[in-house]
Amino acid sequence: MTATTTAPVAAPDVRPGGGRRSDRLRGWATRAPLLPALIFMIAVTQLPFVATLVISFFDWNSLYPDAREFAGFANYGEVLGDSDLRRSVWTTILLTVAVVLASLVLGLLLALLLDRKFRGRGVVRTLLIAPFLVVPVAAALLWKHVLYNPEYGLFNGLLHYVGGPQPDWISGTPLLAVEAALVWQWTPFMMLILLAGLQSRDQEQIEAARVDGASDWQIFRHLTLPHLRRYLELGALLGSIYIVQNFDAVFTITSGGLGTANLPYTVYQTFYQAHENGLASAAGVLVVIGSIIIATFALRVVSSLFREEASRA
Repeated sequence: MTATTTAPVAAPDVRPGGGRRSDRLRGWATRAPLLPALIFMIAVTQLPFVATLVISFFDWNSLYPDAREFAGFANYGEVLGDSDLRRSVWTTILLTVAVVLASLVLGLLLALLLDRKFRGRGVVRTLLIAPFLVVPVAAALLWKHVLYNPEYGLFNGLLHYVGGPQPDWISGTPLLAVEAALVWQWTPFMMLILLAGLQSRDQEQIEAARVDGASDWQIFRHLTLPHLRRYLELGALLGSIYIVQNFDAVFTITSGGLGTANLPYTVYQTFYQAHENGLASAAGVLVVIGSIIIATFALRVVSSLFREEASRA
């Protein structure tokens, strides 16, 4: 006869809540490495915002720190009724719409170019991405001094070479000067998003359309453009979040003058020049609320893109 041995079976955990406790411990062990980053993010972003929110309810001028008093929503009413602020809101809208639309159109054209195979495509792609990697202040200084300067700038140098006029670009077209610098920097970002959308197309569907005799324009209009709709929305929303909050280009190129003061620059003026901490905080809170509204739509678009990719897989 052969003796058979069986492995001992572990007794189940019959203690009340024993399984749930081990699951909780395992969950905390998984999350523990993320806690330092979470604490740092809360300390750097959320606590200052809470402080700004609290200050926005006070009538507080930094020149008279002992005279501060609770003002409720009076700062918000004054901010919304301020004519300078209304002008800055309109300037912010014009700046955002112009930059986002121009960047999307140019980014789409460049993405269509890079979607084709040609020699040196990798080098061209790297060169086109480079403007987006430049520090925003450095990019604004580059445009202000290297390109726009009426005495030694590149634009006037080229015009002088062909016998053209020598305009003062910043004084003559101040808002357009800021918009051009931002379009130059944000077109590569739009290009990358749209190029990812082009490369995710169903190639079999496109080949079938070509076999059926569809032209390139018909394929672009009826297949490519509808496929890129979500990517265009995503690029527009992400670009809007940044441009609404942009301060570097306005401050560096025009110093907020000549009708180019947008909402962030007006907040800066209120805080650092007028020393009105309560008013500046209220305006800053309104900027954050507007950015959150745009970001909410952006997150919805990203979620829908993920769902579409998951359904294809």
